[in-house]
Amino acid sequence: MFWKEKSAAEMSDDEWESLCDGCGRCCVWKFEDEDSAEILYTDIRCHLFNDNTCRCTDYPQRTTIVPDCMDIRTFSDQQYSWLPESCAYRLLHEGKPLFAWHHLISGSKDSVHAAGISLRKKTVCGENFTEEDIVRHIIDPDEADA
Repeated sequence: MFWKEKSAAEMSDDEWESLCDGCGRCCVWKFEDEDSAEILYTDIRCHLFNDNTCRCTDYPQRTTIVPDCMDIRTFSDQQYSWLPESCAYRLLHEGKPLFAWHHLISGSKDSVHAAGISLRKKTVCGENFTEEDIVRHIIDPDEADA
């Protein structure tokens, strides 16, 4: 249970990367409502995101290929709010425990999908969308399986 014993700065790269639950929620387009400051999620995915596996198809080069892709390890305190409330990185940053469905707890990488947390097979590729189109793709990721 290294995540309980180490800070993010103390974790090895492998430990840090193993925290990702594979939900895919960080790989969809999102924006901040100007009035409420709420983070709004869409079902529009990054073109590097594999909708079947919920993984990036070129993870090592992602920030070079997709300039808007963010390296969570370099986040400021405020940027963590852009991550889903269920995200292990956000939970640990906020001093909260991982959920029982997280693979480091459950022992299965499929538990995120079984729990209905992931966006596997629920996204569309992010190409050629107008601003009006994007608004029609706003989702509540917590109701993705409803």
